[in-house]
Amino acid sequence: MTRLVLFAQAADDLEQAFDYYFDVANLQLAERFRDAVGDALAHIERHPATGSTRHSVSDAQPPLRFWTIHKFPYAVFYFAHLQHRDPHINIVRVLHQASDIPHHLQD
Repeated sequence: MTRLVLFAQAADDLEQAFDYYFDVANLQLAERFRDAVGDALAHIERHPATGSTRHSVSDAQPPLRFWTIHKFPYAVFYFAHLQHRDPHINIVRVLHQASDIPHHLQD
């Protein structure tokens, strides 16, 4: 199975989103968010080529892909290195879909 590599910025994004749901709602909503993220990551791991390349630079190889988190306004951004001798998927960001995504992806 292809391994997932969670970059530090993606981990920070997830922590901030979890904290937000915990602070403005409750632990149950934060846990539902955590579970939905887990489902999204499992899907990406099983089907890495299904993510949209809409935010990718045209010549990027592999292309930047994203997959939305079910029932939450967030998306997981990743690079699937499937032709590599050690296939892996780099999870680079987890961003709110209403945020300035191009700006955040430049960081």
